[in-house]
Amino acid sequence: MGRSNEEIIGRDDVDDLGEILLLSNQDRDEVIHGVESNADTIFTWDYDKGQRPALEKLYEKAKNSMWNGETDLDWSIEVDQEEQARKSPMTMNAELLQELGIDLKGTSLEKWDEDQWIAHAIESQNWSLSQFMHGEQGALLCTAKIVETVPWVDAKYYASTQVMDEARHVEVFSKYLDTKLSGHYPINHHLKLLLDDIISDSRWDMTYLGMQIMVEGLALAAFGLAIQVTSDPLLKKLLRYVMSDEARHVAFGVLSLQEFYAELSDAEMMDRQEFAFEAAVRMRDRFLMQEVWEKEGIPVKEAIRIFALDDEETKNQDPFQQLLFSKIVPNCKKLGLLDANDGWLRKRFDTLGVSQFEDWTDTGEEYELLDEVAKDRDGVTRFADLGVRQP
Repeated sequence: MGRSNEEIIGRDDVDDLGEILLLSNQDRDEVIHGVESNADTIFTWDYDKGQRPALEKLYEKAKNSMWNGETDLDWSIEVDQEEQARKSPMTMNAELLQELGIDLKGTSLEKWDEDQWIAHAIESQNWSLSQFMHGEQGALLCTAKIVETVPWVDAKYYASTQVMDEARHVEVFSKYLDTKLSGHYPINHHLKLLLDDIISDSRWDMTYLGMQIMVEGLALAAFGLAIQVTSDPLLKKLLRYVMSDEARHVAFGVLSLQEFYAELSDAEMMDRQEFAFEAAVRMRDRFLMQEVWEKEGIPVKEAIRIFALDDEETKNQDPFQQLLFSKIVPNCKKLGLLDANDGWLRKRFDTLGVSQFEDWTDTGEEYELLDEVAKDRDGVTRFADLGVRQP
C-alpha cells in the first residue's frame, strides 16, 4: 500500500547523493517567485466563537503575546561575527572532527587551517539564518492561506494572529542578516520545492500539515539548538521571542488536525502520510548546505559524504538531524499518521533513522512550557526544557 519512494520523492534511495545534488536553485537572482494556489476561499457564517476551546485558548494567548521587533530588541548591540564563531561550540576544526571519528585525510579539507574553519562557520551562519528567513516567509503565505481556506471560525481567528507573527519573524531575521551578519543566501532548492508543494495543494489540511507540523516543527527544534550555541545576546533574545510564537504555531497544527484526521479514511490518511514523508526528506536534504560548499570551492558531494551521509553506521546519528525530527515524529504520532495503514510512515521514518522519537512529548501538550521557557526573562534557556528530550 502506498506509493514507492521513486513516485514520492523522485528517487528510490533517500540517500542517493547524485540525485539529491541534481536539484539546485538555478535562478539565484530571482526576486519574484509565483506559485499557483489551487484552494477555494471559504467563508463561514457561523461566528460562534469558542466551539473549539483549545483553539480559543491559543487565540487569547496569541493576542497577549505580541511583541515588536523594533522596540523589544536592542539593535544597538554590536555583533562580531568572527568572535562569535570562535566562541561557538558548533564551529568545526580538524581536532574536533578527529574526536568525532571523522577522518579528513586525503580530502579537500585536510589542509584547512583555523581561519578557514572560522570563515566556514560564518558562511554557515549566513546560510542558516537566510534559510530560516525564507522559511518564515513561506509560513507567512501559508498561514494567510489557512485563514482563507479553513472552515472553522476559531481557526481563522488564531491563524490571523499567526500571519502577524510570521511577518514579524521575516522582518527581524531580515534585519539581523542585513545589519549584523555578512551576507544573504538565496533559498535552498529543496526548501523551495517543499514550500511550492504546500502552497499549491488544494486541501486546507495539507497546508497545516506541511507548514504547522513539518516546517514549523523543524524551526522550533532548530531554534532551541541555536539559542544554546550562540553567545550573542541580541540573537538569543530574538530567537526566544520567535520560539514563543513557534510553540503556539505547532500546537495550532496539532490541535486542529487531530480532530480532522480522526474522521479520514485509510486512503485519505495515506495521502497525508506520503506528504509528511516527502516533506521530511526535503527538509533533511535542505540541510546539506550545498550552496556553502559551492561558494567555498569544495566539491559538494565530497563534503556531504564527510559530514552527513558518510556510511551506514553514522549517517543517521548526526545530532542536528536528530533535533530536526524530535518535534516532527511525536506530533505525527499524535495525529495518527505513524500508525495508520499498518505503520507506513513509521517504516519510512525508520529509513531516516528517526522513529525513536515517537514517544517524546508532542507540542500539543507542551507548548505552554515551551512558550514560557522561550521567553525566560533572565536570559537563561535550558535545553532540556525546550522539549528536545525523552519523556
